[in-house]
Amino acid sequence: MKLGLLYRLYERRLLRGFDRERLPRHIGVVLDGHRRYAREEGLASYQESYRVGMRRFEEFLDWSHELGIPAVTAWVLSRENLGRPEDELFPYFEVLEELFGRLPERARRHDMRIKVIGSLDLLPESLVSAAKRAQEEANEGSRRLNIAMGYGGRQEIVDAARDLVTSLVEQGVPAEELASRIDADSLAAHMYSSDVPDPDLLIRTSGESRLSGFLLWQSAYAEFVFVDVNWPAFRRVDFLRALRDYAGRERRFGK
Repeated sequence: MKLGLLYRLYERRLLRGFDRERLPRHIGVVLDGHRRYAREEGLASYQESYRVGMRRFEEFLDWSHELGIPAVTAWVLSRENLGRPEDELFPYFEVLEELFGRLPERARRHDMRIKVIGSLDLLPESLVSAAKRAQEEANEGSRRLNIAMGYGGRQEIVDAARDLVTSLVEQGVPAEELASRIDADSLAAHMYSSDVPDPDLLIRTSGESRLSGFLLWQSAYAEFVFVDVNWPAFRRVDFLRALRDYAGRERRFGK
Protein backbone atom coordinates (compact mmCIF):
# COMPACT_ATOMS: atom_id res chain seq x y z
CA MET A 1 0.00 0.00 0.00
CA LYS A 2 2.76 2.41 0.96
CA LEU A 3 4.71 1.61 -2.23
CA GLY A 4 1.57 2.17 -4.30
CA LEU A 5 1.07 5.57 -2.71
CA LEU A 6 4.66 6.53 -3.47
CA TYR A 7 4.22 5.54 -7.12
CA ARG A 8 1.05 7.64 -7.39
CA LEU A 9 2.83 10.64 -5.91
CA TYR A 10 5.73 10.12 -8.31
CA GLU A 11 3.32 9.87 -11.24
CA ARG A 12 1.73 13.18 -10.27
CA ARG A 13 5.15 14.77 -10.06
CA LEU A 14 6.01 13.49 -13.53
CA LEU A 15 2.72 14.74 -14.95
CA ARG A 16 3.22 18.20 -13.48
CA GLY A 17 6.58 18.42 -15.22
CA PHE A 18 5.23 17.66 -18.69
CA ASP A 19 4.89 20.19 -21.44
CA ARG A 20 1.83 18.69 -23.16
CA GLU A 21 2.85 20.35 -26.42
CA ARG A 22 6.01 18.23 -26.49
CA LEU A 23 4.28 14.88 -26.11
CA PRO A 24 4.42 12.47 -29.09
CA ARG A 25 1.53 12.40 -31.51
CA HIS A 26 2.14 8.79 -32.48
CA ILE A 27 3.67 6.12 -30.24
CA GLY A 28 4.85 2.72 -31.41
CA VAL A 29 5.23 0.05 -28.75
CA VAL A 30 6.78 -3.44 -28.84
CA LEU A 31 5.06 -5.63 -26.25
CA ASP A 32 8.08 -7.79 -25.43
CA GLY A 33 8.95 -10.04 -22.50
CA HIS A 34 5.86 -12.21 -21.85
CA ARG A 35 7.78 -15.49 -21.64
CA ARG A 36 10.50 -14.01 -19.42
CA TYR A 37 7.82 -12.62 -17.15
CA ALA A 38 6.18 -16.06 -16.87
CA ARG A 39 9.49 -17.68 -15.92
CA GLU A 40 10.42 -14.97 -13.43
CA GLU A 41 6.99 -15.01 -11.78
CA GLY A 42 6.78 -18.80 -11.74
CA LEU A 43 3.53 -18.87 -13.72
CA ALA A 44 2.12 -22.21 -14.75
CA SER A 45 2.01 -21.31 -18.44
CA TYR A 46 2.94 -18.61 -20.91
CA GLN A 47 -0.75 -18.11 -21.58
CA GLU A 48 -1.13 -16.64 -18.10
CA SER A 49 1.52 -14.02 -18.82
CA TYR A 50 -0.02 -13.29 -22.24
CA ARG A 51 -3.33 -12.55 -20.53
CA VAL A 52 -1.63 -10.26 -18.02
CA GLY A 53 0.18 -8.56 -20.88
CA MET A 54 -2.94 -7.93 -22.94
CA ARG A 55 -4.75 -6.49 -19.93
CA ARG A 56 -1.73 -4.26 -19.41
CA PHE A 57 -1.97 -3.22 -23.05
CA GLU A 58 -5.56 -2.14 -22.53
CA GLU A 59 -4.41 -0.08 -19.54
CA PHE A 60 -1.71 1.41 -21.78
CA LEU A 61 -4.43 2.54 -24.18
CA ASP A 62 -6.21 4.21 -21.26
CA TRP A 63 -3.00 6.01 -20.24
CA SER A 64 -2.44 7.19 -23.81
CA HIS A 65 -6.01 8.42 -24.06
CA GLU A 66 -5.71 10.34 -20.78
CA LEU A 67 -2.70 12.20 -22.18
CA GLY A 68 -4.35 12.90 -25.54
CA ILE A 69 -1.98 10.75 -27.65
CA PRO A 70 -3.71 10.62 -31.07
CA ALA A 71 -2.17 7.40 -32.43
CA VAL A 72 -0.71 4.15 -31.12
CA THR A 73 0.80 1.27 -33.09
CA ALA A 74 1.37 -1.89 -31.08
CA TRP A 75 3.42 -4.88 -32.25
CA VAL A 76 1.79 -7.91 -30.68
CA LEU A 77 3.13 -10.65 -32.99
CA SER A 78 5.98 -10.72 -35.50
CA ARG A 79 6.40 -12.90 -38.57
CA GLU A 80 9.41 -14.45 -36.85
CA ASN A 81 7.27 -15.35 -33.83
CA LEU A 82 5.27 -17.64 -36.10
CA GLY A 83 8.21 -20.03 -36.13
CA ARG A 84 7.72 -20.86 -32.45
CA PRO A 85 6.29 -24.24 -31.34
CA GLU A 86 2.53 -24.64 -31.69
CA ASP A 87 2.13 -25.24 -27.96
CA GLU A 88 3.40 -21.68 -27.42
CA LEU A 89 1.64 -20.03 -30.34
CA PHE A 90 -1.89 -21.39 -30.08
CA PRO A 91 -2.44 -20.30 -26.46
CA TYR A 92 -1.31 -16.83 -27.49
CA PHE A 93 -3.67 -16.86 -30.47
CA GLU A 94 -6.51 -17.56 -28.02
CA VAL A 95 -5.49 -14.61 -25.87
CA LEU A 96 -5.36 -12.33 -28.90
CA GLU A 97 -8.85 -13.45 -29.93
CA GLU A 98 -10.05 -12.53 -26.45
CA LEU A 99 -8.34 -9.14 -26.78
CA PHE A 100 -10.07 -8.40 -30.09
CA GLY A 101 -13.37 -9.28 -28.48
CA ARG A 102 -12.84 -6.57 -25.84
CA LEU A 103 -11.16 -3.83 -27.86
CA PRO A 104 -14.18 -2.38 -29.72
CA GLU A 105 -15.85 -1.31 -26.48
CA ARG A 106 -12.70 0.47 -25.34
CA ALA A 107 -12.29 1.99 -28.79
CA ARG A 108 -15.76 3.50 -28.58
CA ARG A 109 -14.97 5.04 -25.21
CA HIS A 110 -11.71 6.46 -26.54
CA ASP A 111 -13.07 7.67 -29.91
CA MET A 112 -10.53 5.34 -31.50
CA ARG A 113 -10.45 3.54 -34.82
CA ILE A 114 -8.79 0.12 -35.03
CA LYS A 115 -6.74 -1.19 -37.93
CA VAL A 116 -4.92 -4.52 -38.03
CA ILE A 117 -1.75 -4.64 -40.12
CA GLY A 118 0.63 -7.43 -41.11
CA SER A 119 0.59 -10.71 -43.01
CA LEU A 120 -2.80 -11.92 -41.84
CA ASP A 121 -2.77 -14.71 -44.42
CA LEU A 122 -0.20 -16.51 -42.23
CA LEU A 123 -2.51 -16.58 -39.19
CA PRO A 124 -5.32 -18.93 -38.14
CA GLU A 125 -8.72 -18.16 -39.63
CA SER A 126 -10.38 -17.76 -36.23
CA LEU A 127 -7.85 -15.12 -35.16
CA VAL A 128 -8.13 -13.23 -38.44
CA SER A 129 -11.92 -13.26 -38.17
CA ALA A 130 -11.76 -11.88 -34.62
CA ALA A 131 -9.36 -9.14 -35.75
CA LYS A 132 -11.55 -8.18 -38.71
CA ARG A 133 -14.66 -8.06 -36.53
CA ALA A 134 -12.93 -5.69 -34.14
CA GLN A 135 -11.83 -3.57 -37.08
CA GLU A 136 -15.35 -3.43 -38.48
CA GLU A 137 -16.91 -2.60 -35.10
CA ALA A 138 -14.39 0.19 -34.45
CA ASN A 139 -14.01 1.76 -37.90
CA GLU A 140 -14.63 5.34 -36.84
CA GLY A 141 -12.90 7.70 -34.46
CA SER A 142 -10.54 10.64 -34.34
CA ARG A 143 -7.79 8.59 -32.70
CA ARG A 144 -5.99 5.61 -34.24
CA LEU A 145 -4.94 2.21 -32.97
CA ASN A 146 -2.91 -0.01 -35.27
CA ILE A 147 -2.35 -3.61 -34.18
CA ALA A 148 0.69 -5.14 -35.92
CA MET A 149 0.17 -8.91 -36.07
CA GLY A 150 2.16 -11.31 -38.20
CA TYR A 151 4.07 -8.14 -38.98
CA GLY A 152 7.58 -7.66 -40.34
CA GLY A 153 9.10 -4.32 -41.29
CA ARG A 154 10.97 -5.65 -44.31
CA GLN A 155 7.86 -7.43 -45.57
CA GLU A 156 5.89 -4.20 -45.28
CA ILE A 157 8.36 -2.46 -47.58
CA VAL A 158 8.26 -5.37 -50.03
CA ASP A 159 4.45 -5.29 -50.04
CA ALA A 160 4.45 -1.52 -50.52
CA ALA A 161 6.80 -1.82 -53.51
CA ARG A 162 4.64 -4.54 -55.06
CA ASP A 163 1.47 -2.51 -54.54
CA LEU A 164 3.06 0.59 -56.04
CA VAL A 165 4.31 -1.21 -59.13
CA THR A 166 0.95 -2.94 -59.58
CA SER A 167 -0.81 0.41 -59.31
CA LEU A 168 1.48 2.00 -61.88
CA VAL A 169 0.96 -0.88 -64.30
CA GLU A 170 -2.82 -0.61 -63.87
CA GLN A 171 -2.53 3.10 -64.69
CA GLY A 172 -0.86 2.14 -67.97
CA VAL A 173 2.64 3.40 -67.12
CA PRO A 174 5.09 1.85 -69.63
CA ALA A 175 7.65 -0.60 -68.23
CA GLU A 176 10.56 1.68 -69.15
CA GLU A 177 9.06 4.49 -67.04
CA LEU A 178 8.29 2.50 -63.90
CA ALA A 179 11.62 3.13 -62.18
CA SER A 180 11.31 6.90 -62.59
CA ARG A 181 7.88 6.85 -60.94
CA ILE A 182 9.14 5.18 -57.75
CA ASP A 183 10.36 7.52 -55.03
CA ALA A 184 10.14 7.83 -51.23
CA ASP A 185 6.79 9.63 -51.24
CA SER A 186 5.09 7.23 -53.62
CA LEU A 187 6.42 4.22 -51.71
CA ALA A 188 5.34 5.69 -48.36
CA ALA A 189 1.81 6.06 -49.72
CA HIS A 190 1.59 2.27 -50.04
CA MET A 191 2.70 1.35 -46.50
CA TYR A 192 0.16 -0.50 -44.36
CA SER A 193 -0.90 2.65 -42.48
CA SER A 194 -0.01 5.41 -44.87
CA ASP A 195 -2.80 7.60 -43.48
CA VAL A 196 -1.14 7.82 -40.05
CA PRO A 197 1.87 10.13 -39.46
CA ASP A 198 5.21 8.47 -38.77
CA PRO A 199 5.77 7.61 -35.09
CA ASP A 200 7.52 10.15 -32.90
CA LEU A 201 8.40 7.68 -30.16
CA LEU A 202 9.05 3.93 -30.18
CA ILE A 203 9.07 2.02 -26.88
CA ARG A 204 10.36 -1.52 -26.44
CA THR A 205 10.20 -3.42 -23.17
CA SER A 206 12.17 -6.37 -21.70
CA GLY A 207 15.62 -4.78 -21.97
CA GLU A 208 16.17 -5.50 -25.67
CA SER A 209 17.94 -2.55 -27.31
CA ARG A 210 16.80 -3.14 -30.87
CA LEU A 211 13.63 -2.69 -32.91
CA SER A 212 13.82 -5.98 -34.85
CA GLY A 213 12.34 -4.27 -37.92
CA PHE A 214 9.36 -2.65 -36.22
CA LEU A 215 8.05 0.17 -38.43
CA LEU A 216 11.34 -0.01 -40.29
CA TRP A 217 10.40 2.58 -42.91
CA GLN A 218 8.47 4.92 -40.64
CA SER A 219 10.98 5.04 -37.77
CA ALA A 220 13.70 6.93 -39.66
CA TYR A 221 13.43 9.95 -37.36
CA ALA A 222 11.64 8.44 -34.38
CA GLU A 223 13.04 8.62 -30.87
CA PHE A 224 13.67 5.27 -29.15
CA VAL A 225 13.18 4.36 -25.50
CA PHE A 226 14.21 0.90 -24.29
CA VAL A 227 12.76 -0.18 -20.95
CA ASP A 228 14.20 -3.01 -18.85
CA VAL A 229 10.87 -4.20 -17.42
CA ASN A 230 8.97 -7.01 -19.17
CA TRP A 231 5.73 -5.94 -20.82
CA PRO A 232 3.27 -7.59 -18.38
CA ALA A 233 4.99 -5.67 -15.55
CA PHE A 234 5.08 -2.35 -17.45
CA ARG A 235 3.60 0.34 -15.21
CA ARG A 236 2.11 3.74 -15.79
CA VAL A 237 5.17 5.25 -14.12
CA ASP A 238 7.39 3.48 -16.71
CA PHE A 239 5.27 5.02 -19.45
CA LEU A 240 5.50 8.48 -17.92
CA ARG A 241 9.28 8.15 -17.58
CA ALA A 242 9.51 7.24 -21.26
CA LEU A 243 7.47 10.31 -22.15
CA ARG A 244 9.61 12.49 -19.92
CA ASP A 245 12.71 11.16 -21.64
CA TYR A 246 11.19 11.86 -25.05
CA ALA A 247 10.00 15.36 -24.13
CA GLY A 248 13.49 16.29 -22.97
CA ARG A 249 15.16 15.46 -26.28
CA GLU A 250 15.88 17.86 -29.10
CA ARG A 251 14.62 16.33 -32.30
CA ARG A 252 16.73 17.19 -35.36
CA PHE A 253 15.09 15.00 -38.05
CA GLY A 254 18.50 14.31 -39.58
CA LYS A 255 19.55 17.96 -39.73
